[in-house]
Amino acid sequence: MPEVEPQLDVDAMLQRFRDRASAVKQRNLPPVAGPDRTKFIQQAQADFQDYAMIADAEGALEDGVLVLRIDLRPKEQTPDPADQTG
Repeated sequence: MPEVEPQLDVDAMLQRFRDRASAVKQRNLPPVAGPDRTKFIQQAQADFQDYAMIADAEGALEDGVLVLRIDLRPKEQTPDPADQTG
């Protein structure tokens, strides 16, 4: 019997990253103080940024390669899709 390769649901993967970003935002601060508190907050900010960037990506599976496009330009530099002509 031939092996069936698992299919990657890119949209579901991106939704999981949106859920993770939301969970980090809602994460309660544990009872830590001083330098450990600062480290925890910095790690939470990095986690949120990473998850949010991937969550905002346009994803596709192209010839077996996962391709994520993340537009990091400021909003004012991002082209409006309505302005593009085909």
